[in-house]
Amino acid sequence: MKHRIIHIKSILTLGSFFLSLFANAQQLETLINEAVANNPEIQKFELQYKRASEKVNEVNTIPNTEFGVGYFVSEPETRTGAQRFKVSAKQMLPWFGTITSRENYVSSLANAKYEDIVIAKRKLMASVSQSYYILYANRAKQKVLTENIKLLETYETLALTSVEVGKSSAVDVLRLQMRQNEMQQLKDVLQQQFLAEQTKFNNLLNKENDVAVIVVDSLTIPSEDFDITAENLALHPELLKYDKLYQSVEQSELLNQKESSPMIGFGLDYINVTERPNMDFSDNGKDIVMPMVSVSIPIFNKKYKSQTKQNQLEQQEITAQKQERLNSLETLLSNAINERISSRISYATQTKNLKQAKDAEDILIKSYETGTIDFNDVLDIQELQLKFQMNQIESVKTYYVQTSIINYLTN
Repeated sequence: MKHRIIHIKSILTLGSFFLSLFANAQQLETLINEAVANNPEIQKFELQYKRASEKVNEVNTIPNTEFGVGYFVSEPETRTGAQRFKVSAKQMLPWFGTITSRENYVSSLANAKYEDIVIAKRKLMASVSQSYYILYANRAKQKVLTENIKLLETYETLALTSVEVGKSSAVDVLRLQMRQNEMQQLKDVLQQQFLAEQTKFNNLLNKENDVAVIVVDSLTIPSEDFDITAENLALHPELLKYDKLYQSVEQSELLNQKESSPMIGFGLDYINVTERPNMDFSDNGKDIVMPMVSVSIPIFNKKYKSQTKQNQLEQQEITAQKQERLNSLETLLSNAINERISSRISYATQTKNLKQAKDAEDILIKSYETGTIDFNDVLDIQELQLKFQMNQIESVKTYYVQTSIINYLTN
């Protein structure tokens, strides 16, 4: 019976090892690329950016040309004849450089909007990665529970044999069965949680909720961490967006100064004149053509002074917002680094504890030869072993989740 137990454990261990090596799992990078290509939020920001960019064509215009037609109900008499109707055209032109300033301002707003795309893509990559690692941890825990249930079944067989020879009580068998029931319940709950997380994952990829997600069979914490360049945090798109918003306010002020300048207008009036009857002289009935130039001066320019003040206050607000967000990102990065270090420490501790629990389990198995096995000790060791295995999986998940946060902040 002892050899049978060892043989069963060897098969489980080897089977788990080879499955982790040769399983055909979906690559996380492929899934991330698929999410970026299909996610509706990314598409939303891309459309907003295109719309903002199209506004450049909207502002690249001059004021409407004004046309007027007038008919003299009572025709005024002049030396050359009576005036019958009048046609006029007028075009106002903004001050030199105003249209260019408008284009620059709208372009700066579009540039700020582009950062929303970059930020959304980074957040999506982090969300997909974190959800993937949660699914991995869930599957790994289910796998551990399955192995422990099988091991308890083996112990149950031993207990039944011991009952037959009078070396143990039927209560030991019942305790082993109850423990199996608890594990099966936990496994079923984990399966439901997996389905819920799978729905969330598929929504990130804009796929049907019930599409199966295949995760890797095994993940381990690498021996060394990659270098973290905290200086890259200053170039994070969330902070670059504030820089571009600041620049857009600068462009807004330049446009405000241009719009506070005069506008020049050019026009032409044409007046139709009829000939005076029974009279013969030069210019009799000659039509009138009158070119005109006009200037629109914003004498009461309180509006533009107020806009200048608003722009200054907005720049100060953006500067404060950027500093606030920088502080938040620095805190988030520090927490992620510390959490990742803690997960590595926890993983090492759980690995050590797990080895000791397995040694204790081996001692219990050997004691079966002398007929002194205590199934209460078996349950205690098995419970500890399961706890260490679960904590080990949780440490791996935490390590990779925190790594995804670090990648979001520094890459």
